[in-house]
Amino acid sequence: MYTGTLKMVRRRGADGRIPVRTLDRGASSSAVAAEPTGYPGGPYDTSLLVKYEHHVARHIWFGEERGPKKELKVAGHGLKLTSRVPLALPPQMESWVSRSGLASLQRTSLNKIDTNLVSAFVERWHLETSSFHMPFGEMSITLDDVACLLHLPIRGIFWSPQDVTEELAVELAVDYLGVSQGQAQHMFGAAGGRITSWSGYMIYSYIIGLLPAGHMRLEHIYWCWDLDGCSGYSWGAAALVTLYRYLGDASMYSCKQLGGYPTLLQCWIHEYFPTVGKRGENWNPAGNCGLPRAMRWSYRQGVLKVDDLRPILDELTPTDVIWRPFEDHRARRVFDEICLYRGCLKWGETVVPYLPDRCLRQFGYRQYVPSPPLDCMMATDIDVDWISYHQSVVAVIGSSTVATTPSEVEDGYLEWYYRVSHPRLVPPHRDAPRDVPVPVYDVGPSNPDWARVSTLIRRYLRQVNAEEEDPQFSDLFEALHISRSH
Repeated sequence: MYTGTLKMVRRRGADGRIPVRTLDRGASSSAVAAEPTGYPGGPYDTSLLVKYEHHVARHIWFGEERGPKKELKVAGHGLKLTSRVPLALPPQMESWVSRSGLASLQRTSLNKIDTNLVSAFVERWHLETSSFHMPFGEMSITLDDVACLLHLPIRGIFWSPQDVTEELAVELAVDYLGVSQGQAQHMFGAAGGRITSWSGYMIYSYIIGLLPAGHMRLEHIYWCWDLDGCSGYSWGAAALVTLYRYLGDASMYSCKQLGGYPTLLQCWIHEYFPTVGKRGENWNPAGNCGLPRAMRWSYRQGVLKVDDLRPILDELTPTDVIWRPFEDHRARRVFDEICLYRGCLKWGETVVPYLPDRCLRQFGYRQYVPSPPLDCMMATDIDVDWISYHQSVVAVIGSSTVATTPSEVEDGYLEWYYRVSHPRLVPPHRDAPRDVPVPVYDVGPSNPDWARVSTLIRRYLRQVNAEEEDPQFSDLFEALHISRSH
C-alpha cells in the first residue's frame, strides 16, 4: 500500500469550476475580464467539447432528465447468450470458434447489467475526446483494457465490408451455419439482408456486440467462410469502435438507450472504481487460471439510482481510482505498446478517435495537457497509420515522463481541464453559493478499504452540509484527509 500527502487544495465556485481568476495568476485584469462565459456548470472554453450544447450533462445541471426514467435502457444479451450457447460446443463449432479469435468471449458476458451505474458513467462520456470526463481529468477504455478484460487480439487488420450477393450468402449460410437453403433464403429476404438466428452466429454477434440489435448483414457472412482470416482482425479495436460509437450516441440528451456490449463498460468500471457501485466477484485475480479478467465479475443489484450516483462521481478524487488494475494480470496479457497508438480506429464504415494521450495515468505516465482531438472525418490513411503506429507512440510518450505516483499530472493540467470541461454534473445543494474544495493529491494507488472509508466520510459530510470551518466536524475532516492519503 502506498501513502501520500495532501498536495494542495484548490477551490472552485458553486458551479463546480475553478474561478477564472485562478486559471492564470499572471493574467492581467483586462485579460480576465475578457474570459468567455461558456456554459453554466460546463466549460468556460468551448473549443474542446463542441457538441456540449446537445450533451446530456448540460441538461442535468438544470435538473432536466431525458424522460420519466433517468437511467438508460441498456441492451445486454448475457442471459440470451447463456441460454443459446451450450457450455460444451459441438467439436466442429468449437473448431470454428477457436479459429475465429473469439473463443475467449463465450463466457464473459454479464447476465444482467447495472443500468444505473452504467448510465452515470455514460453521462460523463464525450465523443469529441473518446473519454469520460471525471472531476480530476479524463479516463477512457483503452486497447489494453479490452485485451485484459476480454482476451481479444488487439493487433491485426481492420475489417472492411465486402460486397456479397444474396446467392453467395445463402450458399455460405447453408454450408457453414447449418440452415437449409429455404431457411437461408427466407432469413435474408425477409430481414432485408439480415440473418437473426442460430447459435453459430451468436459467437460473432451477441458476444462482442458488434452489430446493432443482434443482426448479421450479408457482408458479415465472410466471417463464417474465412475463419482463418477472421483471426487476423483486430477484434479489440472492433470492440472499442462499437462501444465508443454507442457511448457517443447515448451521451446525447435526445438518446434514451445504450447499445453494443455493456459488459465491457461495467467490468471496466468495477476494475478502476472499487468504491462505486456493487461489485460481485467470482474469483480472486491471483488464482484465475488464465481466464479473461471480465469473468472475475458478476452482477449484483445496486441500491443507488443514477441520480444518487451523480454526486458520488462528482466528488471522486484520484485516490478513489485503481489507476493500473491489471498489473497482476501481466503473466496472462503482457502490455503491448500498440495500446499507446494515437489515431483513428475503424470497423467497417464506423471510425472513431482513439486518444491515449488524454488518459496517460492509466499507462503509468504523468498526464500533460493533450493535443486537440483528431477529426476522423478528415482521416484518409487510417490503415497505414495503424500499421506504422510506432510514430504516434513516440509522440504520445515523448512529451511525458514516467509518473512517480499513479495520479500525477503536470503543472497547469487541472487548470486547463477545469477550463474546457465540467468537473461535476450537479450543482451543490446549498441555499447560497459557496466555494467547493477541490483536493488534488500526490498519492499511490488506492487500497479499496481505505477508499471506501474516504467515500463514506465524504458522503456523510455532504449530507450534513459540513464545511471545513465547522469545528464540530474538524475531526471528521482530519479522518477524511488521513484516509485519502493511504
